[in-house]
Formats: sequence, C-alpha cells, structure tokens
Amino acid sequence: MKKGMLTGLIIGGIIVLFIIMTYSWGQSTYNNMVTLNEAVTQSWSQVENQYQRRADLIPNLVSTVKGYANFEKSVLVDVTEARSKVSQFTVSKDVLNNPQAFQKFQALQGSLSGALSRLLVTVERYPDLKANQNFLQLQAQLEGTENRISVERRRFNQAVQKYNTTIKLFPASTIAGMFGFSPKQYFQATTGTEKPPTVKF
Repeated sequence: MKKGMLTGLIIGGIIVLFIIMTYSWGQSTYNNMVTLNEAVTQSWSQVENQYQRRADLIPNLVSTVKGYANFEKSVLVDVTEARSKVSQFTVSKDVLNNPQAFQKFQALQGSLSGALSRLLVTVERYPDLKANQNFLQLQAQLEGTENRISVERRRFNQAVQKYNTTIKLFPASTIAGMFGFSPKQYFQATTGTEKPPTVKF
C-alpha cells in the first residue's frame, strides 16, 4: 500500500470520526435543551393549576363574606374585579416566550393577591365572620393555595434558571441559536412587596 493512500485513509478516518463526534454532541445537546424546555412547560402548568385553584376558591369566599351586611363593599368589589381581569386574560403556551404577556399575567395575579390580602386584613374587624366555620375553612384553603403558588413559582424559576443557563453557555448556545431556543422569563416579586403593609383599624 502506498504512503499517500494510507495517509488519505487516516485523514478520512479522522474526518469521519470528527463528524460522528460532532453529530453525537449536537444531538445530545439538542435533546437536553428539549428536555429542559419541557421541564419549564411542566412547571408552568403547575403554577397555572395553583392559580386556577385560587380563582375557584374566591367566589365561595366572597359569597361567605357578603353575608355580613356591614362588611366593606369596596373590598369585595376589588377582589371580584381583580379575579375577573385574571380570568379574562387568555394564557397560551406562548406566554413563556413573550415577556410583555408574561409580565401582564404576573401583574394581574399580583393585583389579585393584593386584593385578597386587603380582604383578609379587613376581616379582622369582624369577629363573627372570623368565627364562621365556612369562612375559616375557605381561609385555610386559600392560605394553603397561596403557599402552593409560592412553591410552584419557586420550582418554575429553578427550571427556568437551569434552561436559561444551558442555552446561554458556549458551545451549547450555538445549537440553541440554530434551533430557536430562547430565554424564558422568571417570576419576580411584585413591586412594593418589600414594604410591609399598613394595617389600620
């Protein structure tokens, strides 16, 4: 066998090996990004489930509180309007890839959380309502749901962090750019939550 032919076979083998290794790396990286993207989507579904649970509890809570004639109507109106705005906002799968839609969703949910907080603070003025068994059960369910929302939002942010980090690191970022993997939005604290609420009786 001639030296030139042997050298050509070695170079050809190296090129084929390089192509196989590059393909394997690309496939593994792409599949990992798909897996992480699906984890973000699944975490988002859990967040939505908990928000839906809260939205379902609110009508029962409002109707229980309405039974107390002297209760501040404006507080109930705020809660009802906030819930209505949340339910009118259509959440599609694209909300994770649309920063404006994601921020609007978060703002609407924050507004509802604020209205519910004001409702629960106002209840302190009504000892009979605070002693009502139905109200106590609804309040406990609502508090449990708020805790679940907090947990699911934290898990969602963790999934987003892992996904965003993966698609931004080189050389995986080249695969992410080629196949359209874009960064996802994080849940952030609502503006003003760093200040404790003022309660006046």
